[in-house]
Amino acid sequence: MGEREEDDKEAWLQLRPVEPLPSQCCGAGCSPCVFDLYQRDLARWEAARASKDRSLLGGKESQSCPSKLSPETFLAFRISAVDKLTKDTYRVRFALPRNSQLGLRPGQHLILRGIIDDLEIQRAYTPISPANAEGYFEVLIKYGELLMLAAGTGLAPMVPILHSITDNADDETFITLVGCFKTFEGIYLKAFLQEQARFWNVRIFFVLSQENSPEQLPWSYRDKTHFGRLAQDLIEELVGSCRRKPFALVCGSAEFTKDMARCLLSAGLAEDSYFVF
Repeated sequence: MGEREEDDKEAWLQLRPVEPLPSQCCGAGCSPCVFDLYQRDLARWEAARASKDRSLLGGKESQSCPSKLSPETFLAFRISAVDKLTKDTYRVRFALPRNSQLGLRPGQHLILRGIIDDLEIQRAYTPISPANAEGYFEVLIKYGELLMLAAGTGLAPMVPILHSITDNADDETFITLVGCFKTFEGIYLKAFLQEQARFWNVRIFFVLSQENSPEQLPWSYRDKTHFGRLAQDLIEELVGSCRRKPFALVCGSAEFTKDMARCLLSAGLAEDSYFVF
């Protein structure tokens, strides 16, 4: 297989729909379920790949002026207001056209989909606005931000924290985890970390101190792997890319934790904004 064919194959693989995790299903018997939508998108992707026609990946996914909700199609709504209720809780109001009503019965939910940092995410929300509200509906969105810095076996205490967040469908904490290892082969829990990185609110990066060639890594690791040591410039980049000032968790050798504490302070995090295991 030539280099061009290999690049084309990888490009199609990157467009392949990602199968939802079991935790992404709300269990309410939705029709269609997120898994039904996945199977539909997968069939569309397979047909597009077979005919080498990326235009088939589209379809009628949205409408700019929706008249009613559809279980089959995502509709586009304009955000008309965002109110900050607490330091990590927001009330978001969406506009409905022509003073129409959302049409959900009490207890029903809808799935919101959007793009955050080039990643498509979708979540189920129950509107908090009155069922008969005209021209708008509101949802409550709560999130925090964690920055996890782990070196070697320092990854261990991060695992139950990750689990507790991703296993809780109501927890919307954003997580950025950086794992520092000597080599790619030395990365612990690869399968677990890959699974966690599929969650909409989890980003995972790696820093390899004894490697320097991205071409030797699997393609799925190349964009999220840095080489050398975790230093001030990368810490500042990570803190700056967070949606809000994060709370940092640090675990590793004494030298690592000392260096990270210094870097976090220089990046603008106060001493009460990070915790060292």
